Amino acid sequence: MIDLHTHSTCSDGTEPPQRVVELAVEAGCGAVALTDHDGLFGIEAAQERATELGIRFVAGCEVSCTADAGPIHLLCYFTSAQHNPLADLLALLRVEREQRNTAILARLDDLGIPLSAEEIHAEARGQVVGRPHFAAALVRRGIVGSIDEAFDRYLARGAPAYVARTPVPPSTVIDDARRSGSVVALAHPLSLALSPAGLETVVSRLAGEGLAGLEAHYARYGAATRRNLVELASRQGLVATGGSDFHGAYRPDIAVGSGTGDLAVPDGCLDELAARVE
Repeated sequence: MIDLHTHSTCSDGTEPPQRVVELAVEAGCGAVALTDHDGLFGIEAAQERATELGIRFVAGCEVSCTADAGPIHLLCYFTSAQHNPLADLLALLRVEREQRNTAILARLDDLGIPLSAEEIHAEARGQVVGRPHFAAALVRRGIVGSIDEAFDRYLARGAPAYVARTPVPPSTVIDDARRSGSVVALAHPLSLALSPAGLETVVSRLAGEGLAGLEAHYARYGAATRRNLVELASRQGLVATGGSDFHGAYRPDIAVGSGTGDLAVPDGCLDELAARVE
């Protein structure tokens, strides 16, 4: 069992990178990837703890893209913080993220909810601030009763404080990742909300652009859905990857390794991904 999709306090998770690794060991995982959003800040600490505990560690990140089909999330594996095209792209995305956060604060202020940038950064405890930190601040203020309510009322797509990100095409992320010695998988593909035929079309196009994997073994997908996605990956010549998408207290029903209780990502998919590094 492995877990190739986790988040820490270095983006929108609530557990430090070292603790994510510890939870993977406690769950019985043979390998774990840290895939924080738009950054690699937790990689060094997680790698050090993984070495101490004897678990295989994969440096990764998750990048949000925009395509005709809508928002697409890509997981990059075997990443490096050294100067390379992917690291440069991540730096640009973090600047854009901060601009978006400023715009969200302004939207909330217009709605009579004057949160401060300092308050949001304190909630984040890390270098990458995202909407879950806004949601947590709204809960802490007593404006909403839960993270889910914060998104539904204010922060989700179409809600009054939602601000779209600057579009980045998937082809750019895939190309930069490949030129940086990384491989890329499509995260939680059903979040695209496409018909089976529509999803096949998008995945086929991404595969043609260099996509290596498809997150078929996802924590919140049922057994039938996972089987269908494994078959889709096979048809498109992709590795069927998987992970919990662990965020700690922000998603309390999800555990590292086991997801909601029945997740079991095959060990072999990691070696299949590694074999595709150029």
